Amino acid sequence: MSAKNSKPKFVESKENQFPLSWTNYKLMIIGFLIIVLGFVLMIGGGSTDPNVFNPDIFSFRRITIAPIVVLFGFAFVGYAIMKRDKKDK
Repeated sequence: MSAKNSKPKFVESKENQFPLSWTNYKLMIIGFLIIVLGFVLMIGGGSTDPNVFNPDIFSFRRITIAPIVVLFGFAFVGYAIMKRDKKDK
């Protein structure tokens, strides 16, 4: 049997390995919780009477802090997906 017909031998540990580790999944769950926290910071400010304007909808928390928290959450999820374990390097 010649070397041309033999199948390439792969390392066993890399063949059965998942693309993401458990650490990646834990970090992604944390990132999704940060995103949910940002959306929770945005809720509220409604009025029961449609004839009354509630200026609280323009609070600093809703228009500044909450979107920053949501964007940080999305960036954290991106980091969690891209992070590699030290043993994978």
